[in-house]
Amino acid sequence: MNKDEQIFCMENLAGILIRCFFMIYALLLIWFVFYWAGGDWGYNLTSHWFTVSKHEYDLLSYCGIAFLKICALIFFLAPYVGIKLVVRKNKKSN
Repeated sequence: MNKDEQIFCMENLAGILIRCFFMIYALLLIWFVFYWAGGDWGYNLTSHWFTVSKHEYDLLSYCGIAFLKICALIFFLAPYVGIKLVVRKNKKSN
């Protein structure tokens, strides 16, 4: 692969990573809206399947949202920024 093909491949990969990042944040937004607007509905639905208290349900929701947000930042946004910096450096050196 020559340098132009590598840059093209990296730009495509960066595009995929940023789309995945935005999709995960859309999922986080949906999760938050259902948690916030749903109130006790989500807890009642979950408590029929699992024996969890309201506090445990809140804790699981908050920790799940935080974990997903951190994973999105680490696995999608950080590599995207790194790839964009490398591509920009390679384009300037040409």
